[in-house]
Amino acid sequence: MSFNQHSEVMTLLGESFEQGGLLLKEADLGENFFDLSTGLAGELLQKFCNYKQKLALIIDDLNKHSEPLQELAWEHRKHLNIRFFLNEEQGRAWLNEKSNINEDLA
Repeated sequence: MSFNQHSEVMTLLGESFEQGGLLLKEADLGENFFDLSTGLAGELLQKFCNYKQKLALIIDDLNKHSEPLQELAWEHRKHLNIRFFLNEEQGRAWLNEKSNINEDLA
């Protein structure tokens, strides 16, 4: 799968609801995701924030991408819904954590 179009954002969001979160590897993200001027990354991240769904993005070497993308990843290092990881193991571990603070209080 290569996510490369705005029309696919809602499909990915739907998958996230079904799976209790979504993990996307670098190979799953098309060129348009990494070109922030397309707005695709922003739309994806905004939808996952709006719907409070967890999204783990696996990018093994952020240094090979643009500085704005590196800054975006840094800004999301402690985000509740969206985080960037260096490997799949870290991303899956985060997705498996409790995502709702209210669940901890129950």
